[in-house]
Amino acid sequence: MKPICRNVRIATILAMLIGFSFESAAFAQEIPAIIDIHADLRDATRRIFHARLSMSVQPGSLALLYPKWLPGEHGPTGPIVNLTGLKFYADGQAVPWARDPGEMFAFQVNIPAGVTQLDIELNFLPPSGSGQFTAGAATSDRLAVMSWNTLLLYPAGRSAHEIMFRPSLTLPPGWGFATALVENGREGDEIHFATVSLATLVDSPVSAGAHHRVLDLTGKAEVRHQLHLVADSEEALDIKPETVQAFRNLVAEGIALFGSYHYGKYDFLLTLSDHVRSFGLEHHESSDNRLPERTLVEEVRMNSRAGLLPHEFVHSWNAKYRRPAGLTRDDFQMPFQTDLLWVYEGLTSYLGLVLTSRSGLWAPEYTHDALARIAARLSNRPGRTWRPLIDTTRAAQILFGSPVEGSSWRRGVDFYDEGVLIWLEVDTLIRQLSNGRRSLDDFSRAFFGGESGLAKVVPYSYADLVAALAEVATYDWKGFFDSRIHSIQSAAPLNGITNSGWRLVYTAEPNLAQQGREKTRELLNLSYSLGFSVSTKDNRVLDVLPGSTAAAGGLPPASILVAVNGRRWTPEILRQAIADAQQTAEPIRLLVENAEFFREVLVDYHAGERHPHLERNDRKRDLLSKILAPRLH
Repeated sequence: MKPICRNVRIATILAMLIGFSFESAAFAQEIPAIIDIHADLRDATRRIFHARLSMSVQPGSLALLYPKWLPGEHGPTGPIVNLTGLKFYADGQAVPWARDPGEMFAFQVNIPAGVTQLDIELNFLPPSGSGQFTAGAATSDRLAVMSWNTLLLYPAGRSAHEIMFRPSLTLPPGWGFATALVENGREGDEIHFATVSLATLVDSPVSAGAHHRVLDLTGKAEVRHQLHLVADSEEALDIKPETVQAFRNLVAEGIALFGSYHYGKYDFLLTLSDHVRSFGLEHHESSDNRLPERTLVEEVRMNSRAGLLPHEFVHSWNAKYRRPAGLTRDDFQMPFQTDLLWVYEGLTSYLGLVLTSRSGLWAPEYTHDALARIAARLSNRPGRTWRPLIDTTRAAQILFGSPVEGSSWRRGVDFYDEGVLIWLEVDTLIRQLSNGRRSLDDFSRAFFGGESGLAKVVPYSYADLVAALAEVATYDWKGFFDSRIHSIQSAAPLNGITNSGWRLVYTAEPNLAQQGREKTRELLNLSYSLGFSVSTKDNRVLDVLPGSTAAAGGLPPASILVAVNGRRWTPEILRQAIADAQQTAEPIRLLVENAEFFREVLVDYHAGERHPHLERNDRKRDLLSKILAPRLH
């Protein structure tokens, strides 16, 4: 299909979706040669981003769109609710506009006769609290993360690869910044960047702040790799030399795994603040990583979050270069088809865990505990009895940000963690079928590697994936995945762990990965003993596992834990009560406040604390240690 036909089809679909007449609106306008966009972050500390845009136009009706479906966010998450102060000007005169009544992300402007240029002013208000992805908190008094999709409108009916933008940026005095965009000169306090397509602009966030540091991670790679740190304090930038080396190892191990790269350079943007939304978002030539302020300077925090950059780095191959066809769009308004998120995110989670180990960001024993934590969580997931994994991928857009209460019964975006177990099993099967001659590394290189070069997207289907695996090892891969993805599986897929020479066990010894998560997320996880977790920050009972002794005693999720055995609760007191209960037949008494009412919950449990671990099975070959070992020495 020729590009113009594809664009007509896109425009027609959009016209049906949003109610515009594209014959009179979109196609009455030629594609603007270049749209100028200037982002002004000087009020970022007041949680205000400013922008102005300028585009060539013709008289008549013009349809403009705000990005809605964003790559990597897997849903209609464009934060249009925080778009404010929208104004249009033609030759200096204000022009009225109207939002489409059926599509909140679409606007229509009538361009007066004789007008050839439209100027737009708009503002974005980054929230201070909750919000997913680019709709989440993005500023503090010392830094800001700006995603261009929050600050622009674009003409409807055209491919995001055809519409060209000329970006520029103004920062608060003294702030440094990082972005994948190529700087093209400065004019006063304005930083100018090379002209890029709308697709590339949205793919190139900016991280900026008063405390900024750049570290070179290139090593022997053929193109530049840099780690850009922006933090709320200078102290937070004090990264340990061994951590820097581990990140250099990550670059080397990543390229060794895939055998190529698909970018002209790569920038890890790492924002360190307790006041921005912690998450990671993949991009072709960069990744937007946001973590708590002291992540790099406290070992427990670093271990707990060490897997983020490896995960996002893997996405440069699995998500940005090779992408499921249902997640490949030429426009930001068309819905995604998310069935293959168990590959997009699940395989990335597995390979990210592997690279976290191979790079030295995690010690082997920590990696084992991280894997055990995943296995235990999914093994104690009553939602498995009614919801297949495929439904968590299809419902991803409504499961992101779902409440923690009821999560074990509801299930959430389980394709991340379950993908780790499924792809570990695939890895072990390939190794067994080939008598150790091949592994998932070979598939990764063949399917996601290809020729090195500049960023591009190569879509694939489920059938393509299955066929590529069969090239590496002959097996009924479709039957394998269908049974694990599409059918109800009440038991977690632990075959990869057992195939690799290990088994999941529970002991009284704390799990290192779980312990780190408890500290950094301020909670106490007793899911595998009493059957619930509780916030140590606000004393709120989080999820209660159906079928557990806590559930049998009637413990309500979202209630406030007040006392244990008649004494005001603390994590230490509750843990001591669990230990004491091993010596008595008396239940543990929990006093909780439930919506202003107090009640006592009796938890009849006497088996002590239980934490997940991997235990070596000497009857089988230790494939796991081989999988996690560095390829490079």
